Amino acid sequence: MKSKSKIVKVSRNFAAIHTDVGVYAVTGGHTTRGIESVIWSDNAISWEDTYHTVQGFRIVPYGQNNELPALIRNIMDENNLAPGILEREIGLLYGDGPRLYRVCYDGGQVSREYVDDPEVWAWLRSWDFRRYIDMATVEYKYLKGFFVRHYLARGARIDRRPMIAKLDVVPAVSARLEWVDSRRLEDVRHIFVGDFENNCLRTGIASYPVYDPARPFARRVSMSYHNTYSFARSFYSVPSYYGTLKWIMRSSDIPDIIRYLTDNGINVAYHVHVPALYWDQKRDKLIEMYPDKDSVFIDKELDKLKDQTFQSMTEVLSGKKNAGKFIDTVDFFDDVTGELCQWKIEPIEQKIKDFIEAQLKISEKADSATTSGLGLHPSLSNIIIGGQLSSGSQMLYALKLYLASDTSIPEEVIFEPVNQAIAANFPDKDVRLGFYHRVVMTEDQVSPQERVKSKV
Repeated sequence: MKSKSKIVKVSRNFAAIHTDVGVYAVTGGHTTRGIESVIWSDNAISWEDTYHTVQGFRIVPYGQNNELPALIRNIMDENNLAPGILEREIGLLYGDGPRLYRVCYDGGQVSREYVDDPEVWAWLRSWDFRRYIDMATVEYKYLKGFFVRHYLARGARIDRRPMIAKLDVVPAVSARLEWVDSRRLEDVRHIFVGDFENNCLRTGIASYPVYDPARPFARRVSMSYHNTYSFARSFYSVPSYYGTLKWIMRSSDIPDIIRYLTDNGINVAYHVHVPALYWDQKRDKLIEMYPDKDSVFIDKELDKLKDQTFQSMTEVLSGKKNAGKFIDTVDFFDDVTGELCQWKIEPIEQKIKDFIEAQLKISEKADSATTSGLGLHPSLSNIIIGGQLSSGSQMLYALKLYLASDTSIPEEVIFEPVNQAIAANFPDKDVRLGFYHRVVMTEDQVSPQERVKSKV
């Protein structure tokens, strides 16, 4: 019988290979294409060696094959854990929202004095600054950097006082830095915008000069890239969880593997022994039926007969509706050897329980690696450890540690373009925009009167 092997792709990194002798579960990524070829490639992090040419422009590739933003988006879309943790981080960083403040110095201590400046607030509300903050925060948390477009007010053209009218965030999938041979981010002079997922074939490329904080009103429209420096990286930053992407992908594979196992079964259930004489007799009958046909035709007809026979057996031996069914076969003796020729159907010991337990252990490890790589304490991530949720005190101290150590740098980068614009538009004001976080107190630090008020 001719081999009819078939490979079924269950998930990005898992496949079931159906052969004549069974089904094999295969996992790995070194021979795959697309997302896997980027993540599992030995050269997956060496994308800054040279430029890419797109529509005649020399650009700095953003990741292997110039597709890191889209790659991370696609990986996150299929994962049940990582996006939620990042959303929780964004919520913790956002706190009670953006507020204007002044930096105060008193007795060697640095603090913030939150203020209400109607003029600055009027300018912020004139261009939907909350949309900017939302996009900048998300882009930063996913990629550790983001692109911003700066627009000059039209009044500057008729000799009015120049002002920056608004800012908007350009998604990283649509923006790239211009290549410079010095390989220094400070030397980049242009930023390009286009549909880089499709090599800008439909959109072309728009080129914008880089925004200069020392000359904020020099260009009608300009762009800037704001990021936290990544070690040994010349241009774009790399998210801190980049090394965790393999575990995130593995975590996403487990549900597909178990679903495939449930629907189709990965293990071989039966071993069917067929006497060779049985098929020899079938071949002889076919030769009698088609005396004018050659051996190629006879072989094809015999293959069809085998397929029909085994298909009938498959329908009986598999499926939950087939309980109680049976197969009858006829034993006979070989006239030449005198040996008994008989069919045998032997059940094969299944290892499904062991397989599922192994996959669940991998899932637990993948979830643990994912939460660690994303850098948020499990008690703040709502992750159950050892079958238990974190206690209130654990969550409180984790929150205090997070606010004390993990908010300052992201806030500084996210609000850098806005605060540069405030300084340019209102040079006589010393206010800045930042996230406001209330001081979190334990229950014993709150007076009984305050507890009653909080319940009302």
